[in-house]
Amino acid sequence: MIERSSGVLMPMSSLPSRYGIGTMGKEAFRFVDFLAAAAQKYWQLLPLGPTGYGDSPYSSCSTFAGNPYLIDLELLIEDGLLKQKEVEAVDWGSNPAKTDYGILYQERPPLLRKAYERGKEKYRVEFEAFCAENARWLNNYTLYVAVKKHFDMKSWTEWPDDTIRMHRPEGVQKYSVLLRDEIDFQAFVQFLFFRQWEALKAYAVKKGIRLIGDIPIYVAMDSADIWSEPQFFQLDTQYRPKEVAGVPPDAFTDAGQLWGNPLYDWARMKADGYGWWIRRIEGATKLFDVLRIDHFRGMDSYWAVPSGEATAKNGHWREGPGMGLVGVLTSWFNETDFIAEDLGYLTPSVRKLVKDSGLPGMKVMEFAFNAHGDSDYLPHCCGENSVCYLGTHDNDTVMGWLTTTSKEDRAFAKRYMHITQGEGWCWGMIRSGMATASRLFVVLMQDLLELDGSARMNTPGKESGNWCWRMLPGAATEELAERLKLYTLTFRRSAEEQEEPETADKEETDTEKK
Repeated sequence: MIERSSGVLMPMSSLPSRYGIGTMGKEAFRFVDFLAAAAQKYWQLLPLGPTGYGDSPYSSCSTFAGNPYLIDLELLIEDGLLKQKEVEAVDWGSNPAKTDYGILYQERPPLLRKAYERGKEKYRVEFEAFCAENARWLNNYTLYVAVKKHFDMKSWTEWPDDTIRMHRPEGVQKYSVLLRDEIDFQAFVQFLFFRQWEALKAYAVKKGIRLIGDIPIYVAMDSADIWSEPQFFQLDTQYRPKEVAGVPPDAFTDAGQLWGNPLYDWARMKADGYGWWIRRIEGATKLFDVLRIDHFRGMDSYWAVPSGEATAKNGHWREGPGMGLVGVLTSWFNETDFIAEDLGYLTPSVRKLVKDSGLPGMKVMEFAFNAHGDSDYLPHCCGENSVCYLGTHDNDTVMGWLTTTSKEDRAFAKRYMHITQGEGWCWGMIRSGMATASRLFVVLMQDLLELDGSARMNTPGKESGNWCWRMLPGAATEELAERLKLYTLTFRRSAEEQEEPETADKEETDTEKK
């Protein structure tokens, strides 16, 4: 069970780096040190799979594979798999605050190919052991990527050879031989990813930091998962989605959100004992200590939109698996902590499912402050079995939120949380979140840094320009860690002995003067 504690939501891709994107290298280890120094217990990350359409980590071509972009190049140099001059020869972009995915798409694969050529013999024994241990998902994933490249990156639904498009044994055999070198290369890339991840996770364990991972409820149509096991999805005889996923119009967008993912064939999954989901969660538990189930309300009922619709407006609700699946997962993985992302349109049946599951739900403070009505997200409404956030990766930063909320709501929030000029909005809200009864409090790194809306990670419904924010080098300072530690200890979210830093009296005096 999650104890009273706190943590920081920081995407791996958002860490500082000289090479275009945050990785599992020295800056990730430094961030673990920062969390430990700040008396934090959790590091929450976004999904770590290969990014897909729109560079979204929630639209990956595999629920099991790791993102090659997150492999640290400096560690490969230390391992003798790359040369410093090879890495330095690439123009990784001029803006350290943004990720340029176009550059990564062009420049990463050739470097990883060099690492493969130099490392396939050096690490042969370890590599073969990795392939054997992960064969169930790795064989399908690597073949999928290799064939996709062979057919000019077309979606698997457009592959011209029906034998491989339909995943028939003769097609699998043919292309497994024809594309052997590319398949081995893709497998080696995964070997490198998980080798670096395991080292980082071991360091986090040593420092007392637990990792929270995200489980997107749906998978991308153009993915190894659906290509290799289409029977578990609502597809027609030509493997086209009958209906697709989304959510109805809400606070984010008047047109709803048309995600476009194929929907699960829940009856077929139930008949199989939910084996697909068991395998998926088992893979995730090898990466993370806690799993946040994205769009948990879809387990109760889900929004189904007819294929071909331009928006999500004309969808309808369909019954989900409910406790039939949730009960299987919580009993099968009874030593794993789960968080239910129970945001969105909540009906009595959704609330009942969250209650019956026993999982902590989410409270988002940016949704709380309505001057003319009550909200379940107000800090005094946050029960113990919940996780409190100021905002998530889908929300604006606190400073950005202030520019869009009404004058009346802002005045109510200021009065409710006793926001002062000396403390500021971000830290005043952090204090209020820390003070809730919620078992866990999580804050965006952007809000610790008091950044404006330009640092927002994702705007739902916006097709491009998301997932790019990166923290500048040196931003996670000792002083910042000390301030976060003070708040954490004050509200008893750490087992450390209560200490009063030297800055405490000065900070209190400055606030009183304001």
